[in-house]
Amino acid sequence: MPELAGGVADAFASLVREHEERWLSPLAVRSYETRGRDMPEEECGLRTPFQRDRDRIVHSKAFRRLRHKTQVFVDPEGDHFRTRLTHTLETTGIARAVARALRLNEDLVEAIGLGHDLGHPPFGHAGEEALDELLRERGGRGFRHNEHSLRVVERLERDGRGLNLTWEVRDGILKHTGDDEPETLEGKIVRIVDRVAYINHDIDDAIRAGILSPEDLPREEIAILGDTGSKRIDTLVHDLVEASAKAGDIVQSDEIGGAMLSLRSFMFEHVYLGASALEEHARVRATVRRIFEHLVDERGDDLERAADYLAGMTDRFALAYAAELD
Repeated sequence: MPELAGGVADAFASLVREHEERWLSPLAVRSYETRGRDMPEEECGLRTPFQRDRDRIVHSKAFRRLRHKTQVFVDPEGDHFRTRLTHTLETTGIARAVARALRLNEDLVEAIGLGHDLGHPPFGHAGEEALDELLRERGGRGFRHNEHSLRVVERLERDGRGLNLTWEVRDGILKHTGDDEPETLEGKIVRIVDRVAYINHDIDDAIRAGILSPEDLPREEIAILGDTGSKRIDTLVHDLVEASAKAGDIVQSDEIGGAMLSLRSFMFEHVYLGASALEEHARVRATVRRIFEHLVDERGDDLERAADYLAGMTDRFALAYAAELD
């Protein structure tokens, strides 16, 4: 093996530490003060622990599959609808901007953002609900994509060895949604920005699909947040940064945060669970049920193995797999 050490590598960690002490907020997680990994390993000479986590996520099979998992619409024909991959990249980009403005650890935010949806099953929200229902019917504990995202990075990638990510990244992935909040401010950024991203790009996709028109959007919330996606994201980001800087935590103002939640409720009522989605959701439930029952009843997989395999499918693979079973 060639000798990999050198002047730059020898000084890298100390220079990063010095830079972070000068630049980062006292509230930020320091790159070399992570709570560590499940399996100790030698540090990289030219990347911080969180940069290594980012790279491991980007090179994972689960990350590559995100490009064929759609966000809201199942296997749409148009080229410009969002996928889980584009959502992940949009979320991560916005979250990094917030972290930079607040002088928090951008590398940690980036790793959490890139990994937060690795465990999402095919067919978006409807696919998750269908798989959750099937597991509970058979006495399982149900399915939550955030919990499965953690399972992907801890147990399923690398042929069962997992990615051995740092504790802070795993905490942020698990708690980007659900009842428990992340223990780092960086994780809290991704939790809020995830909603900022998907609400706004789902509006764009719903308008593109003809489900909504701009005139359908609630006037009061649009007046507060902005009449275009870029204006709304700009309003939400500026509010998040200013409110968080004052609070010493990651928070939104009552007015802007309330408008965002109201817009989210509108989207659930009119798009995610609206009349136009009922037929699509029925198709999703039938497809997921057919695959799941085949895996458990005909192939003999246990519930956990069946859920792992099904959740890893892309939309197109799942549709083709189900078609072969008919």
